[in-house]
Amino acid sequence: MMNTMRQIKPMRRIKETLNNRSPLEGEPVKQGRSPQLNWWGVIVQTFLKQKCLRLASTAILGGGLIAAVAADAPRLEQALAAQPEEIQARYPWRHPAETLTFFGIEPGMTVVEVLPGGGWYSSILTRYLGPDGVLIGADYAPDMWAHFPFGTPEFIEKRRRWGDEWVARWGGKGKAALRAGQIGHLPDELDGSADAVLFIRALHNLSRFERQGGFLSKALADAYAILKPGGIVGVVQHWAPPEHPPASVTGARGYMNRDDVIAKLGVAGFELAGSADFNANPADKPGVDDIVWRLPPNLRTSKDKPELRAKYQAIGETNRMTLLFRKPE
Repeated sequence: MMNTMRQIKPMRRIKETLNNRSPLEGEPVKQGRSPQLNWWGVIVQTFLKQKCLRLASTAILGGGLIAAVAADAPRLEQALAAQPEEIQARYPWRHPAETLTFFGIEPGMTVVEVLPGGGWYSSILTRYLGPDGVLIGADYAPDMWAHFPFGTPEFIEKRRRWGDEWVARWGGKGKAALRAGQIGHLPDELDGSADAVLFIRALHNLSRFERQGGFLSKALADAYAILKPGGIVGVVQHWAPPEHPPASVTGARGYMNRDDVIAKLGVAGFELAGSADFNANPADKPGVDDIVWRLPPNLRTSKDKPELRAKYQAIGETNRMTLLFRKPE
């Protein structure tokens, strides 16, 4: 069990326009960084200084162009540089600095991460949120896992123990307090406690099985209930070409239609507050039958096909939409 939920300061609003200097621009670089940084660490620091310390992203918010600047860029830099090489290897495709900055994530917040999976973002968030923050991992519910082809009774029983394992793996001194649950079944005691809910590559399966159990509707209702007034929902989702027919964008192949995602969150009560394109990959041009897992890091369909594998590696990770929603005040 995590520590008692802390009183979290309200999320700072993005203030600087593109015509103004970023408040972090020109700040001196911190000295004393370890000389043992591997080459991925050097890439991360260069990447952050250029993108996060200046303008991490540009979005259309409230009808005007707004520049999103990290609330604590040095701390975000440190959290990213501290990650192991296998996590840092995905930075050029997943853009965690821009993504977390665009969503307005700050140290000390209470954040819900839906489907933490192997903990790629969990590892970053626990360090960045820090000891005054709270990270709530929200796995899919056991009755949803049962709809997957691999959802055997043994697998589902293992998922029931996921929460304890996730807390033990990602908790620690100087990190956020952790709590684990299931999206769609989060306890009422958490209502109105969170600053942000993140659906990072997590919506497609909820959508895929909506007809079987209303899983997407329940997840979005949970997100709405747990958020404070004015709290945000951050979405990063595999992005289907707009001409793809409805049958190919149900989520079963991983891709979803951007307008459909916006509409579904609108029905749940959220207001679209902004969008960004730094997670887009125009080289990903899927056909109607293509699955997202054909591309890195999975490369599921080319295990024994070196030429096809090389083609997919050259494309990189999937084309992704990045959307920011807000719960009305």
